Amino acid sequence: MKATTLFRTALLATLLGTVPALAQEIPQQQVDQALRAKLPQEILDAGEIVSVNSGSFPPYEIVGDDRTLTGASADLSDALGQLLGITIRHETVSGLAGVLSGIKSGRYQLASGPIGDFPEREQANDFVDYVQEFVVFAVQTGNPTGIKSLDDTCGKKIAVMAAGSAERVIKAQADACAKDGKPALEVQSYPDQPTSILAVRSNRADAFFSSQAPLTYFVQQSKGQLELAGTGQANGFHDLYQGTVVAKGSPLGPVVLEGYRTLFSNGTYAAVMKKWGLEGNMLKAPGLNLAGNPPQ
Repeated sequence: MKATTLFRTALLATLLGTVPALAQEIPQQQVDQALRAKLPQEILDAGEIVSVNSGSFPPYEIVGDDRTLTGASADLSDALGQLLGITIRHETVSGLAGVLSGIKSGRYQLASGPIGDFPEREQANDFVDYVQEFVVFAVQTGNPTGIKSLDDTCGKKIAVMAAGSAERVIKAQADACAKDGKPALEVQSYPDQPTSILAVRSNRADAFFSSQAPLTYFVQQSKGQLELAGTGQANGFHDLYQGTVVAKGSPLGPVVLEGYRTLFSNGTYAAVMKKWGLEGNMLKAPGLNLAGNPPQ
């Protein structure tokens, strides 16, 4: 295992400890032969789909010290693999940029994610969206710097994941602070979630700006050291959908969408989301590229 992977794994274990998910029965799937037949021939020949993750997006993706992937995305992809009668093999890279470049190069067939769906990303990728997300702040308990929304970040030190959508928004906010003559906003970009959270806990950053679901998870495991801030605010985002990513135009995209529709309708999706405390992020139905074509 690479040293960087070992470091991230050790850091995640230090920050979170060993936290079991809520007991929840995940239904086993029967192979849908008609859907399996729609898989690209190279996948059928290989007998597997290679899925890439950044390994640092709990409670969706959690990579253990033996490189085993757990979390809501792992449970959902396992169910999808059962439905397709195919193995979904998970590989971990460092950071979101590595995930998206790996999909673009064809090294990986998909990223279970969920990854933020934005119109500009849809130019090179297709998103099979299965959750709706909100972007908030994780701050030290008591919110000592008084961050209640994105408007309160001028003069603050804000941690974000490098190459993510939150980084783009916070950098635009930093430009707005400078343009308006307000105190400078310092953007601290980190490769993963654990490092970003550590920056807040060690007082190197005033807040971590990221998706509400993983931040809720980190706050719950912080032993009272952290809390959420800026909840219920747009914070530069509107109708934020996240999902599984495949290369633009990949024939795998429609297969994944149809598979997710089955998992939604047979109760598997709901069971997975409830197991990991993600009821507030559930969609009524999956969709393709919802950022560019939101449901009515």
